[in-house]
Amino acid sequence: MIFVTLGTQKFQMNRLIKAVDDLAGSGVIKEEFLIQSGSSTYKPKYCKHIGYMDSEEYADNIRKCSLLITHAGVGTIITGIKADKPVVVVPRLAKFGEHVDDHQTQIAEAFSEKGSVLYCHDIEELADYIEKARLFNFQPYEVKGENVEEKILHFMEMFD
Repeated sequence: MIFVTLGTQKFQMNRLIKAVDDLAGSGVIKEEFLIQSGSSTYKPKYCKHIGYMDSEEYADNIRKCSLLITHAGVGTIITGIKADKPVVVVPRLAKFGEHVDDHQTQIAEAFSEKGSVLYCHDIEELADYIEKARLFNFQPYEVKGENVEEKILHFMEMFD
């Protein structure tokens, strides 16, 4: 199962749900998708979906999935990396009304530069990123001498 999660943001991310649903409907990707859609309004036709789930169900789906596709939520990315899951990140973009700015691109770049995730720059290439993730040699995310979670969370607070 490929787990797609959009977190608990108040913003929609219909673009990612539609792209995943199109891949499932076309048969390009044969594996089952489960989408945690959050505040999105697009209703998938070919994928299982749920708006929100409790933390236990959320963690269980990450443990069970073969691949994690996520917005650039730091907590989700780190959870996926710690669970040794291949992670494809599709950042929320302001131009699509998915967030107030494009800070998620910086988060995706930071993790991608370390080789810990694949950063999908173009949603039209999502199928290629899913296939690439199957063979990619993901690196653990390590920051020497610092707690990366605290540093990134501090960075995120600058935008609230």
